Amino acid sequence: MPRLNSRNPADPPREPMPPPDLPVFPFHTPDELDHEPIHATLRRSDPVPRVRLASGGEAFLVARYEDVKRVYVDRVFSRAAATQPGAATLRPTRMNPHVVVSMDPPDHTRVRRLLNHAFTPRAVERMRPRVQDMASELAGKMIAQGPPADFAAMFAEPLPAMALSALLGVPDHEQLRTWMDAAMSITAHTPDQMRSAAQEMLEYLARHVAARRADPRQDLLSALIEARDGSDRLSEAELLYTPYILLIGGYETTATLLANSVLTLDRHPGQFAMLGERPELIPQAVEELLRYVRISRASLERVAIEDVELSGVRIPKGSTVIMLKYSANRDESVIDDPDRFDMTRETAPHMAFGMGIHHCIGAALARLELEVALETLVSRLPGLRPARPARELTWKSGLITRGPVELPVVW
Repeated sequence: MPRLNSRNPADPPREPMPPPDLPVFPFHTPDELDHEPIHATLRRSDPVPRVRLASGGEAFLVARYEDVKRVYVDRVFSRAAATQPGAATLRPTRMNPHVVVSMDPPDHTRVRRLLNHAFTPRAVERMRPRVQDMASELAGKMIAQGPPADFAAMFAEPLPAMALSALLGVPDHEQLRTWMDAAMSITAHTPDQMRSAAQEMLEYLARHVAARRADPRQDLLSALIEARDGSDRLSEAELLYTPYILLIGGYETTATLLANSVLTLDRHPGQFAMLGERPELIPQAVEELLRYVRISRASLERVAIEDVELSGVRIPKGSTVIMLKYSANRDESVIDDPDRFDMTRETAPHMAFGMGIHHCIGAALARLELEVALETLVSRLPGLRPARPARELTWKSGLITRGPVELPVVW
């Protein structure tokens, strides 16, 4: 299939010419939709639009698969620069520069290397029995209560919080969920509320770091402390912010995908039952859900550290660039019939976990949690379905993620 951009490569790049009134991003899209209607129009005719951010400032959006891929992998697009004063960001508060997702090499390489061993597919697979026990326990509580039950509160939210708490060696996943909700805010919380939640969570983690220094255990937090104290490979700030971002990054996204997946499966009759009849399809189903189900407004921002061109549009040095990865996931140039939900696809290329050096380090754990969740639900609750259609639900507002506040289900 030919590239959608037909500009002659010899032509000079177009200077960005924003209209007098820039559209505001994130767009106001009906929450119940699994897709963003404007994405197809952007891919076709305006793949790098300039927008005004709801939090203030301006940015360029990137809608096509190849352009999104380039922003992920090309070092001209910097995460560290997005933490600097003056950078336009989705959230009203900037990401802390000590967080691994805010780093460029060589700092990113150093911190990421310390984490890689804990998140290899083999290491994560060893967690499967424990995650299975968690999922079975949560499903059992739903069954004991009886329908209707709030799937979001009783299963989708606690499962990733419990798994991450176990991996890191920190308890109190209920309290962690409260702090993590605030951390994902765009407009749902004030900057002061976001800073307060972050400070409380960091103080909580600092107490656990002190406890692990006195009594090391076989968990990731103890391993990070050893890297800090034993060989000085982490700063004290990095020691705190690394578990902080692992918790935030791995909780809300997986919880939201689980809830939204139940709605997606319900909109495609027979798909949930098919998983019970053909459980070997579950890994493929996970990949298709990751591709198809829209759970966030956008990816983390990058800032161009040089003038650069995408799809014929010149992006000046210092500009914020935001990837629309769910637009990339439905790019007609890389996937056939992308708006069709099909769990039997043999390949489903997607950007759900990003790409390049910032590819989500918890991808293997997220896949495991999703597989275990689907296996548990189709075996324990084979008739699971939403009690109300998506359009009648109350949806979270002002967050970077998209999901229902509550999801009553019956079976």
